[in-house]
Amino acid sequence: MIDMVKDLQQNSYPGRGIVLGRSSGGEHAVIGYFIMGRSENSRNRIFVEEQGGIRTEAFDPAKLSDPSLIIYWPVRVLGDQTIVTNGDQTDTIYDYLKDGKTFADALRTRTFEPDGPNFTPRISGLVEKNGDYRLSILKSNEGDPDSAHRYFYEYQNPKAGQAHFIHTYEHDGDPIPSFVGEPKQVKIEGCIECFTKMLWENLNEENKVSLFTRFINLKTGKTETRIINKNVK
Repeated sequence: MIDMVKDLQQNSYPGRGIVLGRSSGGEHAVIGYFIMGRSENSRNRIFVEEQGGIRTEAFDPAKLSDPSLIIYWPVRVLGDQTIVTNGDQTDTIYDYLKDGKTFADALRTRTFEPDGPNFTPRISGLVEKNGDYRLSILKSNEGDPDSAHRYFYEYQNPKAGQAHFIHTYEHDGDPIPSFVGEPKQVKIEGCIECFTKMLWENLNEENKVSLFTRFINLKTGKTETRIINKNVK
């Protein structure tokens, strides 16, 4: 099990990250999603809650130079399922699930982002009503724009206090290297306030942009949500 605090403190640029798991008391499904940025365009964003999910929005519309890969819905809810991703594949997954198809079916139609030479991976998660969850990463084969690798991970009946963490980049660089290996197993402790504080305070101060967290009560379906934006209107 990875110490998530140390893992975040030692990595100045994990990029965008998803954490899915079960609360320490076992009563809640846990979701965390953060974005980071190095360029002015990437840092010029906030999370806005809307219709059960969240979308990204330009903090200063006048400074928005290219919305194609930074403006999207990271979180959408379809019935009892919650989708969380780092791009517009959220909509692809939503549409496929609505048509009775699967998480994997949707992502087999997508690939990594067309932002060479980084070719940023697409990371995606799905949380079910009972707390089971899935993660995926779509990435280039060592920077080859014509070769894609798709990985899918399923977690059934997760243990209380256990979660898995995946992020887009292994660390900072030029080009930025893609995440390597399976999602990291991490520990979840305390309430949603504790979880939110742990993530936000240990993300790199210069590069962090926004954070979303949600606890879903597995008996009632009631949700608690927190959003932190570095840029505040």
